Amino acid sequence: MLCSAFRLRSRAVSLLITGLPLLLAACNDRQATPTAASMPPVPVLVETVSTTPVADVVELPGRIEAVRTAEIRARVDGIVQRTLYQEGTDLPANAPLFQIDASDYRAQLQQAQAALSRATAVRDNAASVVDRFKPLVGRHAVSAQEYDAALATMQQAQANVSDAQAAVSLAQLRLDRCIVRTPIAGRAGRALVTEGALVSAGAATLLTQVNQLTPINAVFTQSNTAMLDVEQQIQSGARKPTSMKHVEVQLILANGQLYNEPGFLDFADLVVDPSTGTQTVRAQFANPDRTLLPGQFVRGRIIAAGNLQGIRIPERAVQLDNGIASVALVADDGTVIRRNIDLGEQGEGRWTVRDGLKPGERLIVDGWQKVQPGQRVDPQPAPAASPTAQSNASPAPASTAH
Repeated sequence: MLCSAFRLRSRAVSLLITGLPLLLAACNDRQATPTAASMPPVPVLVETVSTTPVADVVELPGRIEAVRTAEIRARVDGIVQRTLYQEGTDLPANAPLFQIDASDYRAQLQQAQAALSRATAVRDNAASVVDRFKPLVGRHAVSAQEYDAALATMQQAQANVSDAQAAVSLAQLRLDRCIVRTPIAGRAGRALVTEGALVSAGAATLLTQVNQLTPINAVFTQSNTAMLDVEQQIQSGARKPTSMKHVEVQLILANGQLYNEPGFLDFADLVVDPSTGTQTVRAQFANPDRTLLPGQFVRGRIIAAGNLQGIRIPERAVQLDNGIASVALVADDGTVIRRNIDLGEQGEGRWTVRDGLKPGERLIVDGWQKVQPGQRVDPQPAPAASPTAQSNASPAPASTAH
């Protein structure tokens, strides 16, 4: 029994001696792993956040609409004989568009003219009777009753003449309407009927459409909530109201290009659409080259007021993840903190920050990819961007106001 106990003790001592180097090695490895706080500071480039003049820009979706649109419809019944214009061309006001068969209306005009001639002859005869009776009444050669009857007959004949003249005017008007004309100057669309088509005044058959393309309107919609926010900002003094006639609007076309002609707001609706909860604003633009066409989707950058004081930071300092923007900052103790921010407009290589940053904070511009929150860094001033580099940066469309 003594021998067995001695063997067990010897084996335990042997195992302890064998495992001791491994235990010491594990402790050394744990001590050799540096913590984030013990690592040497990582050099990063920082920029001190400050306020600068920024344009008060609101970007809204919109659609192009013609200033004036005329739907050309048939005003007489008949068969279309000819198309008198070239589709897609600019036409002056009163230009002929279609010729409708006028044979029936020409005959109706002749019939009305004949009725007018008969009524005129009857009136002239009645007037001559009155002229003969008038001196005879004073000599009692004709009774007053006969004279009054002759006078009434003449007045009735005059009324018949007026009725016949109106019938002639109506027949002439119907004949003139056989040539369909445009009431406005503008670009004529494609013909919706061809020669031989039966058109109807009762059904108001649509023949074509004419749009005035210069100047031209752009109509934008803005949520009522955003409009209320703007009113509150004006009341608080954060925004300075601008006269409606001096609010400039820039258009961004569907291909992302900026339209070269600025426009100005000329209308703001005071009624909220109950189905969408939006209000409508409208701007007018010159369109000499007919670049803007009715129905086009555009985005409008509305310069709502003059330059305001705001914060703009370099684009490369912003991290975007699933629509959430964040930046890395250097805290007072030299460690990294990360913060979400609310972005506004983008342009000239910089983002406008609406919320999330304060003047005086140190923003990591370069090197934020290499550090983690809580890690110590060695902040170095970032070199100022040259004006040339900023001007070469392509401006991106501004974000929609909320």
